[in-house]
Amino acid sequence: MGNIDNDKKFREMADAFIAEANILSKKEDRGMVSASFLYAAARFNIFLVAASSGSANEFASKKENSVNALMAEFKKMLEDHFDNYKENFEKIWGDKMQSLRPNLTVVNFSSR
Repeated sequence: MGNIDNDKKFREMADAFIAEANILSKKEDRGMVSASFLYAAARFNIFLVAASSGSANEFASKKENSVNALMAEFKKMLEDHFDNYKENFEKIWGDKMQSLRPNLTVVNFSSR
């Protein structure tokens, strides 16, 4: 599979997760949807680390590198999306922002 096909598949999968989050956001608090989305991503990524480990000791030895790599990748993605929204805020949101505010709560992740 070429890079273009991989990129297309990657974006389709990401869009499927976002579509599910959007469905949940219609009936649940968006902050809670966001927090559960991050929680699920963390659980799945640790599952992948565990699945690639031959023992509990090997798994434990991968903690620092795995956490650092995942956090660096997430930080890069978050910064890229922030920059995109900043550059295209009016185009992306237009008049939508006011209608979304009532169901928008920022979750305090430090309390978890």
